[in-house]
Amino acid sequence: MFALPGLVFFVCVVVVPFFYGFYLTLTDWNGMNPVKTFVGFSNYVVTLHDAAFWSSMWLTIKYVFFSVLLINVLAFLLAYLLTNGMKGQNVFRGGFFTPNLIGGVVLGFIWEFIFSRVLVSFGKGTGIALFTSSWLSDPTKAFWALVIVTVWQLTGYMMLIYIAGFTSMSHDVLEAASIDGATGWKRMRDIIMPLMVPSIVICTFFSLSRAFMVYDINLTLTKGGPYDTTRLVAMYVYDMAFKSRKYGVGQAEALFLFLLVAVVSIIQVQLGRSREVEA
Repeated sequence: MFALPGLVFFVCVVVVPFFYGFYLTLTDWNGMNPVKTFVGFSNYVVTLHDAAFWSSMWLTIKYVFFSVLLINVLAFLLAYLLTNGMKGQNVFRGGFFTPNLIGGVVLGFIWEFIFSRVLVSFGKGTGIALFTSSWLSDPTKAFWALVIVTVWQLTGYMMLIYIAGFTSMSHDVLEAASIDGATGWKRMRDIIMPLMVPSIVICTFFSLSRAFMVYDINLTLTKGGPYDTTRLVAMYVYDMAFKSRKYGVGQAEALFLFLLVAVVSIIQVQLGRSREVEA
């Protein structure tokens, strides 16, 4: 009985919308018409033959790979540095976490101004060719601009989780390792990294799920341009459902994205847990 309110809430906000969304993939609903005609699995066939969708999906996978890798490496290193008793470490922790407090829309507009105006002025003033034109006008540079902004936003958040992992680590184990001669990289590889696996699993899961679903930064920073070369899959699904008014197809594509995120997350969590150790 104590779990009933939570169960009812879960069914209402998760289970019912999920199955209703699946039902919509079997219709030709355009988002406005009150009539929904049953079309079977034709929306899934359309999705499988939609080359633009799979191109966006592949671009998203590359974006997720580089974003998640850089976020977790930087966050881990920052957390390691800021748990060694350096002076002013709490100030640095707050400073690195601050970008996470800024909404993705505002963040996108700020960095759009930086990439299009500030860096261009800097490049022309100093003669550095890398910055003489807007990064957002070049497909490759615009892709990396998306990665940089995502890393800048999420690194501080993941850093706090890693800091919690470092501060909860047993000092007795670290002291015993030092007495046994484990120092430097050997201490990091054989002692610290295995003990930090739970934090790594959590951070990788969070950064994976957020990177796969990113829409606000994509919309405000590049708007999918230039020439739709940076349109990530979440933006593609939104455009299909609400701009092209093909809600059933968009919902089917969203289901493919959900399955991909679920499979990748489950594999990542299972691999991480298999490497967990106890102090």
